Amino acid sequence: MTCKNWPILPEKFDHTRPAVVILHYGAPSRTTRLHKQLLLSDPDWAPNILVLDNQAPAAYPKAETWFRSTENLFWAGAFSLCVDFFLQHDVSHLWFFNNDLFFTSKQPFLKTALARLQRMEQTLGPVGLYSPAVLTSPYHPQMVARKGVQTSAISIADGISPLVALEAVQQVGGIDAADNCYGYGVDLWLSLRLHRQGWPLLVDHQVTVKHIYHSTARSVEGLLDTAARHERDYLLRRLGEGYQDIIDAAKRETKDFLKI
Repeated sequence: MTCKNWPILPEKFDHTRPAVVILHYGAPSRTTRLHKQLLLSDPDWAPNILVLDNQAPAAYPKAETWFRSTENLFWAGAFSLCVDFFLQHDVSHLWFFNNDLFFTSKQPFLKTALARLQRMEQTLGPVGLYSPAVLTSPYHPQMVARKGVQTSAISIADGISPLVALEAVQQVGGIDAADNCYGYGVDLWLSLRLHRQGWPLLVDHQVTVKHIYHSTARSVEGLLDTAARHERDYLLRRLGEGYQDIIDAAKRETKDFLKI
């Protein structure tokens, strides 16, 4: 599938704002929860809030779907295609959401996050990846919300809700997931490359989400085990035998900002 097969952007799409894409797979109710939450929170962003139906067995309502793929692209394939598409349409940022999360901070979510990101960039320069903090995480302690902290600069990021600068992704060589169709670990390698090439990665502790980890993957028999094997092989090829030590060390590398 190539970008030329994709539909055009909505007529009122605002190129001065990020493209906000919700990846739909699994129960439509999960996607609806986040989709409606964003539309109610930031109604003026509606043309930029797009649902990508990843050939889900339970399709998202056609009238509310921006695009339905012809096959399951998994996370990395869908993310990669969105990066390519929005680069071709001169969009500067892509905010890519798993559908199994929802915001828990104050509205408006998108407007608040973008304003805070812009203030951070006045101090740090262009940011490669921005993410809301998550209420709990079994995998990424560096991304868990903490009271008294405004933002944290981190070295590696979870990919559940990344807002990426497309220039930064392009500069580090793109998503780099051709040999990992399931996509697990791709977010770690991308964020680590961004960090290594000088692009700040930020977690915003004042914009928070709750994520239901693996809610869709658990519903597909054997998927988690298969994806985990692919992740190990993928990270081994990228980082070598000590890949887990590298990842664990990166998770500990954080710098907190108490003001923005």
